[in-house]
Amino acid sequence: MAMSVPTMRLHPLVPSSKLLSPSSSSPAVLVSSRIPLLSLRRPNLRFSVKATASSTPSTAESIKIKSIPTKPVEGQKTGTSGLRKKVKVFQQENYLANWIQALFNSLPLEDYKNGLLVLGGDGRYFNREAAQIIIKIAAGNGVGKILVGRDGIMSTPAVSAVIRKQKANGGFIMSASHNPGGPDYDWGIKFNYSSGQPAPESITDKIYGNTLSISEIKISDIPDIDLSSLGVTNYGNFSVEVVDPVSDYLELMENVFDFQLIKGLLSRSDFRFTFDAMHAVTGAYAKPIFVERLGASPDCVLNGVPLEDFGHGHPDPNLTYAKELVDVMYTTDAPDLGAASDGDGDRNMILGRRFFVTPSDSVAMIAANAQAAIPYFQAGPKGLARSMPTSGALDRVAEKLNLPFFEVPTGWKFFGNLMDAGKLSICGEESFGTGSDHIREKDGIWAVLAWLSIIAYRNKDKKIGEKLVSVEDIAKEHWAKYGRNFFSRYDYEECESEGANKMMQHLRDFISTSKPGEQYGNYTLQFSDDFSYTDPVDGSVASKQGLRFVFTDGSRVIYRLSGTGSAGATIRIYVEQFEPDVSKHDVDAQAALKPLIDLALSISKLKEFTGREKPTVIT
Repeated sequence: MAMSVPTMRLHPLVPSSKLLSPSSSSPAVLVSSRIPLLSLRRPNLRFSVKATASSTPSTAESIKIKSIPTKPVEGQKTGTSGLRKKVKVFQQENYLANWIQALFNSLPLEDYKNGLLVLGGDGRYFNREAAQIIIKIAAGNGVGKILVGRDGIMSTPAVSAVIRKQKANGGFIMSASHNPGGPDYDWGIKFNYSSGQPAPESITDKIYGNTLSISEIKISDIPDIDLSSLGVTNYGNFSVEVVDPVSDYLELMENVFDFQLIKGLLSRSDFRFTFDAMHAVTGAYAKPIFVERLGASPDCVLNGVPLEDFGHGHPDPNLTYAKELVDVMYTTDAPDLGAASDGDGDRNMILGRRFFVTPSDSVAMIAANAQAAIPYFQAGPKGLARSMPTSGALDRVAEKLNLPFFEVPTGWKFFGNLMDAGKLSICGEESFGTGSDHIREKDGIWAVLAWLSIIAYRNKDKKIGEKLVSVEDIAKEHWAKYGRNFFSRYDYEECESEGANKMMQHLRDFISTSKPGEQYGNYTLQFSDDFSYTDPVDGSVASKQGLRFVFTDGSRVIYRLSGTGSAGATIRIYVEQFEPDVSKHDVDAQAALKPLIDLALSISKLKEFTGREKPTVIT
């Protein structure tokens, strides 16, 4: 299926800043012999600390705690994706420290006192400095132990997995997700609870409230920790263990998937696989999992070294920013399967040979094949769910398989509640997020392994030389059975907030006067609203989750302002049209959706309110 691909935007970045200066205290260090992680490319920049090797924990006296006076700073409103700002904002005096202290002020003592917390991040600029600040404030507030990934590296899915396996009280994730990194770009921090799930609004609201009244920071007087070496460093009753960020996560993946089945596929001479880590955190996972454990060719990994500026790129796995992979997959002799993941490893993109699988289709196809191809689901999924803007492809799978189905607002926490209640197994978002109840975050590597499992299962009896069932074959067979939901998303990034908000208010006013049965060109309105969700588990209500125009033929137009960036506003427009006729399934999505796209732009008056002629990204 031919695709028109917008131009990729690149970001020129400058070299990293100097590290914080270590003090001269001398802890005891327990040296581990575990396999080291891939090093970051940051020449001559390593944390150092005077230490003596020891085979037993230190019995040093209690650490000294300092109280540092501070005052509130503006702009620390926290969502379930945490706090995201430009690096230079976080580098302001006490900006990060205030937020970390406000977090501890918001938690019950039993949630962290003498407890275990996990710390990881996507390797972006400022993570190393931030890790030291977080560790010292955690010690100052009475945390017993910190588990931190080597070099501060640990993907978001892996943090969730480690929290759950190690029965930790929670964990910090240093990431701005799929947003660019570097001195002039984005940084972020969020906190996950003991289930591995992002902190609920009840906690994030308290954090924000405490940032408005904070007056002191409790910080331990210890030196910077050497994050480059695996092992345990002890200071009295506080310890930091630098761990391999891959091992616990890999063990979990081995329990979910049939690695021998996947290894059989990747060892075939007639099958080729390419994975683009986008110089982000999954570069630390790709070689150990795909190459060393599953036997893929070492050259299957593109951009496999995590870099603080993501190689001057934008680590968002879509058709625009993963242009290098897209170019590879649209050549005549393209690999059979291509995949990419984002900055912190929780998103994914799936491509067949000259064939793009939309995220909405991907989760539906994984769900339809999961029981047969993935051992973890051998008893069948408990239930399926999608975010409201995601296409209805998954709904049709749930209906045919007679499974419980849930439509939730955008935000992984809504899936987490259903998972904890035993109601949900597989879920996804159109924003390249796919996952299951093995953890409480979306999971990019998991999605890639799911597709490898499906392809391997469909071809397990094929001999060398026989035509393999391809990604495109799997997709078209799925459409023939369930129908095709044509879907596209238009992103207008970094719009002026004033114009974006005026556009959304215009649409709300429009909805307030709209009536069912009204004609919009060839489309008849079924209803329009501002999506609201009542959680079936805890009864909580989430309102104003997206403006919807739903038509009688199942077509939809949805408008949302996204809060995942650090500057301006991102307007997202989603358009969807269901097509049951197999003879029309090969039509290009943009061509099939053009009348609906034109209608969406006309209703919103987007150009009038924002001045934008074209979207930044088309998915």
